[in-house]
This record gives sequence, structure tokens and C-alpha cells, in this order.
Amino acid sequence: MAAAGGSGTGGGSDGALRRTLGFRDLVVYGLLFIAPMAPVGVFGTLDAKSHGAVALVYVIATIAMAFTAFSYAQMVRVAPQAGSVYTYARKGLGDAPGFIAGWMAMLDYLLIPAVAYLFSGIAMEALVPEVDRWIWTGISVVVTTLLNLWGVQAAARVGFAVLAMEIVVLLVFMVSAVVVLGQDGAQRGWLSPLTGDAGFSLTAVFSAVSVAVLSYLGFDAIASFAEEATGGSRKVARAVLFCLALAGVLFVAQTYLVALLEPLSSAALAAEPARQGSAFYDAVNASVGGWLHDLVAVSKAIGAAFAALAGQAAAGRLLFAMARDRRLPRALARTDSGVPRLALLLAAAVTMVAALWAARRADGLDHLVSVVDIGALTAFTLLHASVVGWFVVKRSEGTPDWLRHLVMPTLGAAVTIAVIEEAAGTAQVVGVLWLGVGLTVLAVQWERHGSPA
Repeated sequence: MAAAGGSGTGGGSDGALRRTLGFRDLVVYGLLFIAPMAPVGVFGTLDAKSHGAVALVYVIATIAMAFTAFSYAQMVRVAPQAGSVYTYARKGLGDAPGFIAGWMAMLDYLLIPAVAYLFSGIAMEALVPEVDRWIWTGISVVVTTLLNLWGVQAAARVGFAVLAMEIVVLLVFMVSAVVVLGQDGAQRGWLSPLTGDAGFSLTAVFSAVSVAVLSYLGFDAIASFAEEATGGSRKVARAVLFCLALAGVLFVAQTYLVALLEPLSSAALAAEPARQGSAFYDAVNASVGGWLHDLVAVSKAIGAAFAALAGQAAAGRLLFAMARDRRLPRALARTDSGVPRLALLLAAAVTMVAALWAARRADGLDHLVSVVDIGALTAFTLLHASVVGWFVVKRSEGTPDWLRHLVMPTLGAAVTIAVIEEAAGTAQVVGVLWLGVGLTVLAVQWERHGSPA
């Protein structure tokens, strides 16, 4: 019943989490964090980059991220604990690399919710312009933090309702798009979302894939709830894989349809970067009508806030796990009725500051988005290395399966490293600085407590 590090089914102040989450709850958290309509904001950029083959981009991106999902599925069975990649890297690579994996993941888990909160604030300001976006952003943080403090199961129930709303809106869009396409025909060739609207370019497609994989960040949050899931680690592993597959299907379907509705060519979008951010909304507005435009906007506003809820919950579990292992202040490992409230409050405070700072600046969103991805991708790379370390180097499970334990994680690491190389220079600098701070913290701990390995 109890996992290593003091986890179990009871609540209290000794680092115990309650097992209350079923398979559906795990998938809800993963899909909330990803957001079923995540491509809405980046459709125009991907369409321009890929020369119109935007649906193919998401097919390839789903396959690319499947390597990471598979590595999570391998390691969650080895270490079904709350720390996710932090715990897996400790198992496969040692304590010091584990700390670095957790430290880099922290950059992702603390800032992605801030981006989501800001998206929610921006969307609400567009709907109610009399209220400034920073006020809407702050309201989103407060509401979702209260739900997380209420408990993981209660938050999952509310999250399920929000997710159902998002999926209904997505289905309304898809049905409306099919009706319009049946009546009026497509603006582009029927196969163009897979082949391009002006000639196929493999280089252009892979350039867009490096951006598209960022739409999937968040599905890994499912692993953070391993100690709160009923049915054992296999259920968590299945939820990770199912969530990624479902997200991939939704992403491919919606981008395929909107690409057929898009009145502008990919070359025209590439020539007018200012139109790329609103390309999805513009295509819907022109082909279906303003009512669907507004419906999608409302769905995105609410959905973004609850994506942040899932991210904040995952961040709290990461802080909790690292504190339980004395890599962060021990007080963060305390629980109240099975809820790591202090860790959640710290995560909420950091995301509140980052989100409100960005909301008060015209370029705030760009600054946040430019740095959130580096932490996740670095942690994913260490995750893949952990699979190789545990199964191949240490041979902790006997003779390794060379395909599952060497080839697939190696390919997964190649994908994440390639995306890191494509990241903006500012993001790379921030990532290096954050890594430097983490190494300094690790060195101080080493000096005080001896070798962390």
C-alpha cells in the first residue's frame, strides 16, 4: 500500500497522499493541462512554417512525443511516486541527476500555469474589455488554487465538467466545419493539410514539428499523481499513453478541418506574421460565423484557467516529492487531509507573480512562452536517459528489452534535444541560468550533507 518515501492512503502531516484518482480522473488532468484545442493559438504559425501541411505536422509530432510517453510508462512502473521525472532520474541515474531533472521540470511546471492563466486573462478581456486582463488573470489563479486546496478528487470532478465543455465546443466546431465544407467546398485541396498547399517540403514540415510538440507539454503531469491513483502504476501508464493518443487525434482532426476552411494560403500567412496568431479564429469567423468564434473564445478562456489548475497541482506534487527527500525545505512535504497545501500555495504564489507581471506588460506573454519549454524538454531528455540507466546500464530488471529500453528512449532523447536546439536564444539562456542555479543548490547540499548520490 505505501510507496517509498512515506506515501500511502492516509492523510496527515507526514507526507502521505490519498489514493482517490481513477483512470478517468488521470486522463482529465492530462487533457486539461494539454487543452483539447491547444492548436488554436499556433495554427497560423504552423501552417505558414509547414507550407500548409499542418495536419501532417501534428501526426508526426504525436509520434515524436509517443517516445516520451512510452518512457514515462516504463518508469512509472519502476517508481510509482509523486515526483515524476525527478523520482525516475534518481532511480535510473542517481540522486544528483534526479535533483537536476526535478529542478528543470520545476521551471516548466511553475511557468506553464502562468502562461495558461495569462491566456485566460487575455481571452476574458477580449470578451469583457471593461475589466483589465490582469484582474481576470488574478481571479483565475485564486479560483483554481482554492479548488486544488479542496482536494485532488474534487478538483478532478470540476475539471471533468470543464473538459467536457471544451470537447463539446470542439465537436460543435468540427460538425459545423463539416457542414460548411459539404455545402461550400474547401478553400484548399482536400489533401493539402497532409501534403501542403503549394508543394511538399519535408524540411518545412519538420521545422514546424519542433514547434508543434510544445502543444503536448502537460500530458506528463499524469505521472505526478501516481501516489494518488487507485489501481496501481499500470493504470497511470495507460492513462499517459491514452491521453497522448487522444490529444493527437483531436489535434490532427481540428487542424485538418480548419486548414480546409482557411481562405489565405500558407504563403500569404507566412508573408503576414501578424495574421498568424488569429488565423484559426479568422477562418472560423469567415466560414461558419461570429457565434462560433465567440464560443471558441469562451471555451479557451475557461479551458486555459483549468489547464493551469492541472499544472499547479502537478507543480505542488513535484515540490512535495523533492521536499520529502530533503532536496527542498521539509515543510513543503507536509500534508493536510492528504493534500500538500503548503507546496500548492507556494506553486500558486510563484505562478501568480509571474502571470500578473506578464499581464501588466505588452510583451509579457512572449517572455513567458520563450522560457517555459526548456525546462520540460531538458527533463524529458533526462527521463529517456533514466530508462537506459535503469534497464540497460544497471540491468535492474534483468536482461533488457533492447527496443523498449534502448532504441525508443534514444530516439525520444534525439527528438527533445533537437527541439531544444530549435528554441529561441533567450529561452536557451534562461535554461542555462536556471540550470546553473540548480547546480549551485546541489553543490551547497552536497557540502552540507555529503555526496547526494
